[in-house]
Amino acid sequence: MPKAVKFSQYGGPEVLEVVDIDMPVPGEGEVLIEVVAAGVNPADSRLREGKLADRIPAHFPQGQGSDFAGFVRGIGPGVTGWSVNDEVIGHVSRGSHATHLTVPATNITPKPPHLPWEVAGSLFVTGTTAWAAINAVDIGQGDTVVISAAAGGVGCIAAQLARLRGAKVIGTVSERNADFLRQLDVIPVIHDGDVAGQIRELAPEGVDVYLDAFGGQNLEIARELNVKEARIRSVVDWDGVFDYGLDEYGRTKPGTRGSGAAASRADGSDIADESAEEYGHEVVSRLARLAVQHRLLLPISDIFAIDEVREAFEELDRGHVRGKILLGMHPVGYSRQRVHGATAHGVALKESASTVDVPTKHARMRVFENLPPVLGHLRGQHHPHPSEQLDAEEAAEAAALAEAEAEAEAETEEEGEPVIDR
Repeated sequence: MPKAVKFSQYGGPEVLEVVDIDMPVPGEGEVLIEVVAAGVNPADSRLREGKLADRIPAHFPQGQGSDFAGFVRGIGPGVTGWSVNDEVIGHVSRGSHATHLTVPATNITPKPPHLPWEVAGSLFVTGTTAWAAINAVDIGQGDTVVISAAAGGVGCIAAQLARLRGAKVIGTVSERNADFLRQLDVIPVIHDGDVAGQIRELAPEGVDVYLDAFGGQNLEIARELNVKEARIRSVVDWDGVFDYGLDEYGRTKPGTRGSGAAASRADGSDIADESAEEYGHEVVSRLARLAVQHRLLLPISDIFAIDEVREAFEELDRGHVRGKILLGMHPVGYSRQRVHGATAHGVALKESASTVDVPTKHARMRVFENLPPVLGHLRGQHHPHPSEQLDAEEAAEAAALAEAEAEAEAETEEEGEPVIDR
C-alpha cells in the first residue's frame, strides 16, 4: 500500500502523520514515480509550522517535501521521452515525502547511473538554491566569500561551488563541525562570540560576498563587514532582505530604495525571471555530473525510514546538521544510522564516512567512495568503484586510497575485530 506524509494543522514534527493512500494515477502530461529517496529540508519545517502561510498557505491535509529520486512506474497521456523503470531526479512543490507520487513530466530529469540514490534524492532543492545564490552574486577568482551555516546542505554545496570558482571561502559553523569544513577546504569560523571580528582577522582585506544559509543576525554581520548590498544573499531570511526593499525574487519593489540584497528561494527558482522548470534541470544535471566526478560532495548526515519522519525533522530542527538528512523508502540497513538494522540480506554494512562522525585516518576523506548501498537492493545500487569515472591521475589516487583502506581493514581483522564488507 502506498504511503505519504501529511499534516492537518500547523505545528512541529508531532503533527506529521504517515497515511495510506491509493496508488496515484498519472494524468495528462504526468508520470508516476516510485520514490527511492527524498530530501528533508529546513523549508519543509517552515512551511509546516505556518511561518510562510501568508505567502504559501497549506491546504489540509497537506503533503510535504520537494526533492526526490526514484523510478518512473507509469506514464500518462501525452508524455514522450520517458519509459517505465527510468531512473530520475525530480521536484514537486509539496509531496515528495511519499512512496509514490505523480508529477508533471517536465519536473524530472535523468539520474546518472553512477550517482547514488542518497545523493540524488537530496540534490534538487539544496543544489538549485546554492547554485542560484552563487550565480546571483557573481562569485569569481580571488573573491573572499563568507557563508553562514556552511556545514548544512545548502551551505556545503555553495561553499564547494565557490571554491570551484577560485574563491577563498570562510564558513560559520559550530565547534563540532569545524573539521568537516576543513575537509571541504573551507576556513571555519565558530559562530559563537564575535563572528565579525573573527572574520576580519581571517580576511583583513575585506569580504566581497556574504551568503546567509542560517538567518538570525547574519545580514547585520554582513553590513557590519561593509559587504556591498548587491553581493549579500540569504536563502532563509526573506523578511530580512525585504527590509532592503526587494521582493522574494531579488527584484526591486516599487517605491523602495532597492539596495540589491536579495533572497534565494527554497526551490532555487530565482535567477532573474527564470522559473525552476526553465533552468532547474540543467542545474541539477551539472551538479550531478560534478558529484559523479568527485568534484562536489554532498555528505549524508542521516537517513530515516518514512515511518520515522517525525524523528527526521526533530534531528533537523536540532540544527548543526552536516550535509543532508533524507527519507529512504527502501532502506536495507545502515550502521550507526536511525534506519533500523545494521545488516541487510545477512551482509554487514560498512559505516559510511559520509556521516562524518566516523573517524577517518585520511586528512581529506572522499565521502563519495565510502557511501554504502543504503537504499533499495544491494545488487542494484549502481555504486561502482570510483575509478570508473575518474581520469588516470584520480584513478591512481583512488587505487592508492583503496589499498590503504584494505591494509587498515586487514590490521583490524588481525586485532580480532570483524571486517565489515562494503
